[in-house]
Amino acid sequence: MIDKSLRWIDDRLGIAKGGRTFLDKIFPDHWSFMLGEIALYSFILLLATGVFLSLYYVPSAHEIVYHGTYVPLQGQRVSEAYASSVSLSFDVRTGLLMRQAHHWAADIFLGSIAVHMARVFFTGAFRKPREFNWLVGVSMLILGIVNGFLGYSLPDDLVSGTGIRIAFSIIESIPVVGSYLGFFLFGGNYPGSGVIIPRFFTIHVLIVPALIVGLLAAHLGLLVKQKHTQFPGKGRTEKNVVGTPMFPTFIAKTTGFLFMSTAVTFLLGGFAQINPVWQFGQYQPYQISYAVQPDWYMGWLDGALRIMPSWEWVGWGHTLPLMVFLPAVVFPGLIFTILMAWPFIETAWTKDREYHNLLDRPRDRPKRTAAGAAMLTLLLMVFFASSTDVLANFFQLPLEAVLWFFRFVVPLSPIVAYYLTYKICVEMREAGEDVGERKRALVVKRTAEGEYITEPSLPRPGDGHVELDAIPLPTFIDTAGPELATPGGVRRVIR
Repeated sequence: MIDKSLRWIDDRLGIAKGGRTFLDKIFPDHWSFMLGEIALYSFILLLATGVFLSLYYVPSAHEIVYHGTYVPLQGQRVSEAYASSVSLSFDVRTGLLMRQAHHWAADIFLGSIAVHMARVFFTGAFRKPREFNWLVGVSMLILGIVNGFLGYSLPDDLVSGTGIRIAFSIIESIPVVGSYLGFFLFGGNYPGSGVIIPRFFTIHVLIVPALIVGLLAAHLGLLVKQKHTQFPGKGRTEKNVVGTPMFPTFIAKTTGFLFMSTAVTFLLGGFAQINPVWQFGQYQPYQISYAVQPDWYMGWLDGALRIMPSWEWVGWGHTLPLMVFLPAVVFPGLIFTILMAWPFIETAWTKDREYHNLLDRPRDRPKRTAAGAAMLTLLLMVFFASSTDVLANFFQLPLEAVLWFFRFVVPLSPIVAYYLTYKICVEMREAGEDVGERKRALVVKRTAEGEYITEPSLPRPGDGHVELDAIPLPTFIDTAGPELATPGGVRRVIR
């Protein structure tokens, strides 16, 4: 019965051939390739928990009197959005777990994308023919940051309300069109006519997730089409991919990784408190939160806003608030423009237009590695700057002194990071170690006579031409792509 049913479907859709090709796809055996899978599984958890939350959340700014379980809020006038968020935490079974797991999944999703893209950058996996996939990844990162902000703005608590107010100011700072955009999005002057919460909800659960799903499908499709990159090693060339097939080895491995990612996310949701909206209280336009920072992926923008001097430009009857426009519009615009343009910048600089399926070791590309380290240092410093009030209070320092400290550290630290990283990479590259090999440690032993001797340690997996595996697995080799196919278009799978 099952066989007949499958044959009936295949006769009409012809999926057997494509399915066989997909199951034969070869995946290199390296832990860093699992970073992208964390992002995929976190996104799946976001969709699953988001569906649960949408069944109970009420996206409305209409005020009601709270009569729920949380006693300190009894009898208070709050928005339906805030009341439903508190009720999700105390009145809905597993509601708090789902809320916190959803929030943690968002943080993990963006964190894994950032780390995955850092691996792609430092190993040169964005080079020809994968420039378009790099653009897809940067676009997913941008959409993820936007949707994360929209998501934690929905509870309408004091922290999220403050973030929405900052967002309105950022939109207004855009020359010429800013005031029109803010009026259009908020339905009037801030705080608007109460439409911002429903609009954010629609964008958060429908529009942006649909765009991310489309980009994710394009990313995976390109991955299957172009084959995997791999690190240099025994039997690995620009024309093949050495590793394990999708079925059964990789499917078993990645399924276990899915279960592990799900378990860690829900353990965090159950035991690590995040975004306790009942403690922050209902948002009021005349109040502001203290010692509360946004999620990590918005911290760098918050820090840039905090340390920017209060500059403004006045001319032709208009005022341009540079203290908002430069750190919140120009700065992130430059960061993401550089990220998107980097593959083409490097190609123009190096004149390298060859196909690349073997990855670089970061030390062998000192300028690229130094540039990446400088960028990460810059973002890390402005991230730390988002906690200027907390640092000033903790170290008993004047807030102005902390602000001036970061105003000097933020522009200087990337320069120092670039120089140090470049020097380290050059010295490591000049050490003369072959690409693909790692230095062997020396083991110091003491003989029975008390003499100390040194001898090389045992080779590690991947060292030189010796491969030691705790669990021996068959090696599979796949051709690297259509442009490198074997004569006659026949695809080789060698065991």
